[in-house]
Amino acid sequence: MLQTETLTPRTSPLAARIQVPGSKSVSNRALVCAALSTGASAIEQVADGDDTQRMLAAVEMLGAGVERNGTDITVHGPIDTTSTTAVVLDAGLAGTTSRFLTALAGVRAGATTITGGEALRRRPMGELHRLLVELGVDVRAERDGFLPVTVRGIATLKPRVSSLRAQGDTSSQFISAVMMIAPMVGGLEIVIDDPVVSREYLHMTAHVMSDFGAAVNISEAVDTVAGESDNAVAGSRTVVRVGAGRYTATTLRVDADWSSASYPLAAAAIAGGVVRVPSLRADSAQPEAGFEAVLTTMGCSVKHVNDSNFVGVEVSRTSAPLRGGNFDMSAMSDLVPTLAAVAACATTATEIRGVGFIRAKESDRISDLARELRKCGTEVTELNDGLRIQPRSLTAATIDPHEDHRLAMALALLGLRQPGVVVNNPGVVGKSWPRYWQAMHGL
Repeated sequence: MLQTETLTPRTSPLAARIQVPGSKSVSNRALVCAALSTGASAIEQVADGDDTQRMLAAVEMLGAGVERNGTDITVHGPIDTTSTTAVVLDAGLAGTTSRFLTALAGVRAGATTITGGEALRRRPMGELHRLLVELGVDVRAERDGFLPVTVRGIATLKPRVSSLRAQGDTSSQFISAVMMIAPMVGGLEIVIDDPVVSREYLHMTAHVMSDFGAAVNISEAVDTVAGESDNAVAGSRTVVRVGAGRYTATTLRVDADWSSASYPLAAAAIAGGVVRVPSLRADSAQPEAGFEAVLTTMGCSVKHVNDSNFVGVEVSRTSAPLRGGNFDMSAMSDLVPTLAAVAACATTATEIRGVGFIRAKESDRISDLARELRKCGTEVTELNDGLRIQPRSLTAATIDPHEDHRLAMALALLGLRQPGVVVNNPGVVGKSWPRYWQAMHGL
């Protein structure tokens, strides 16, 4: 029987407090570093979605000890890099997990096969495979640049090169993956000449690595090349330098996930009223923290509260109209579906740009998102690098999330305005927030 979920339209302003999971991005990075550390690392408030559970299962299979106490995890490292046992790791639909595990397998002697679901096997991995091969890792894919792939690690952890040139126009996850194994292979310099997609995630990776004792420096510069006239042509260059050494076990508390928080915060924008999300940090390394500026531009009030009763973020919208805007979402591309849902409920048009690369996410997050919004009566124009959304009167519709948790969670929010917005395959939200529906019905 086909399962569906529907949110109930609001007849009065919201007044809610919603707890969201810990950051999936921080959790996965911390688990990789903990798995490479000697000793016991205590990681608190780990994300509880399927992506992170796949990572936990994988590091256990690679030889790390894992103790679970709810969302508090203790990892006893390091993994056994000398093991010659063949291992198969199933990443499910988790792109980040699969890419990090592919690099992690590069420091292991035995053959490690990384595979996943059909949708994940369609996602590009070629640049990561190329970088690992240049390091001296044996990488063999059934289909070049895609999963499943079998990796055999660097002999005695001595890489073939000490410097790599990487392409940054597909996914920063490839570079983050190589960064995290760099201390284990004697240090590494990674030079990226192209603009880096979601480059803020490289800084997040560096931040987590430094928590585990790694030495990481990221420098960004603009190179200018003189042309025939006095005008210069500028090009960007990012250089990542990671020192040699070993990770040190540590205690780390994962802050609340801004990507997950975007949905209840967007609910305040769409339905009006006040929504509070505890444990969201103003100084978070998560790029998605920039979503508060988007909501402010669209007419919401955003406050960081730190008092005896509540610590976190409060978003409210009372009598102010919900306005559209022009937004470069390249730094927080996972929130494009959330912004699109808010934009569909605004009074003026919204343009989303800088995110052409999200066509290769769990779904085609430009075409698939546009298709589903049109079902709800919204006028949507696809752009080369984004979307233009012109609000129209919403209509009832049945939403296909295209196996994408973010489309399901974001488009469901339209049900707060319009009766009859039904989301098929609601279980897909388990990828990042298993209790999403319970939380949102609690509004």
